Amino acid sequence: MNAAPLRTELKRSVAPVAALAVLAGGVAYLYLLDGPWTQRSTAWTAQWTALALWTRSLLVVLWPVAVGLGALQGLRDHRSKTVELLASTPRPLLHRTAVLAGALALAVVTAFALIVLSGAVQVMGNATYVHPRWLPIVLVGALSLAAGAVLGLGVGRALPSPFTPPALAMAAFAFVVLLGDLLGQRRLVTDQGIPYTEPNRLSLLSPAVGEVRDVLTTLAPSVHLGQSAWLLGMAATGLALLMASTPRGRLLAGVPLLAGLVLALSVLPTDLRRMYVADGSAARLVCEGPVCVTQVQRRQLAGLAGPAGTALSLLDRKLGPDAPRAVQEDTASPTVGTPPPRRRATVLFRFDDPLFAGARGERLTRAVIAQSLVPDCSLLPPSWGGSVAIDDVIAQSVATRWVTGHPQPLPGALPPDAAERAESAWRALAA
Repeated sequence: MNAAPLRTELKRSVAPVAALAVLAGGVAYLYLLDGPWTQRSTAWTAQWTALALWTRSLLVVLWPVAVGLGALQGLRDHRSKTVELLASTPRPLLHRTAVLAGALALAVVTAFALIVLSGAVQVMGNATYVHPRWLPIVLVGALSLAAGAVLGLGVGRALPSPFTPPALAMAAFAFVVLLGDLLGQRRLVTDQGIPYTEPNRLSLLSPAVGEVRDVLTTLAPSVHLGQSAWLLGMAATGLALLMASTPRGRLLAGVPLLAGLVLALSVLPTDLRRMYVADGSAARLVCEGPVCVTQVQRRQLAGLAGPAGTALSLLDRKLGPDAPRAVQEDTASPTVGTPPPRRRATVLFRFDDPLFAGARGERLTRAVIAQSLVPDCSLLPPSWGGSVAIDDVIAQSVATRWVTGHPQPLPGALPPDAAERAESAWRALAA
């Protein structure tokens, strides 16, 4: 196939603008704004799965941009009044359509790939756990941008009005927002009266994914399969609209989209636990003596083993046979309304817990002691915006002082207004 027409389209069409818009939007979102994608162990440059999921979350903004710019490109022949002229040329319609759609799809996919590549370079320096299961998440994201651009291209050709691109972009944005919030969420309340939401099957029709809360889970293969069917049907409808020249043809062009929707809904899971599945390899424990972390956090083991071992020794000296014998990263998925699990002989923790986030050396030793004696009982995990109750923080501070004999504060945990209460509690305990 002659590549000259494709090169021409890449230069003269809206493809360079679309690529620049996607690239600039994604880079600005991830690098210039501060949000959950820059924090905790789920930061977008911390792990491969987090990288894939956070770049997919960008599509709540980037996908409507691709759809709108595709519609703008679809107006070109109508604006230049060359529809009849192009129809009379010997160049096959399918060839013209494929080149136009291919140039736009290639542009937005390349821009998205550059965003992923910029994060991958940083992940390679931060992560010790490498796996291929993040690639399908990224590939489906790239497919969604290509399908959205081609659909916009077809709609712009079928409805050649200057109002079509902005209207279609706003409709695409509303579609993504509704699926991510109202239509795509199931409203639930825990037994303790805490309201929360869970995604339902409709949310999986959105090209974007929600906030990343756990690096030990990933999207299920059935999600990739269902989303791919939906997006391929979307792209096929866009191509059919590009080639249709009659009202009947434009009406029939919607058949692939409906077929993809039906197929996707028959494949996509309905239960949250089948949408996001545990990554057993990521959760595999790596140990140094009695201290264990998951494979994902293997890099943290060297800095944890010494302070955690010191904490176990201090606890053994104070509690004797009742002291815990091991420290282990919690591998259970955090859930709303369920307190973190406890084990008598093992101190379970998460690196994202307020006690452990950023703690090193002696501060980490005190964090292990505090978690052992007064475990976190929060019904709302930190990844869901939860925090430790002040009373629990005071109890942890007093218990740690009882073991170590030093009134040093816990790692960033004790607010100034609670210091007096902690001191009063300590005096009562020591009396």
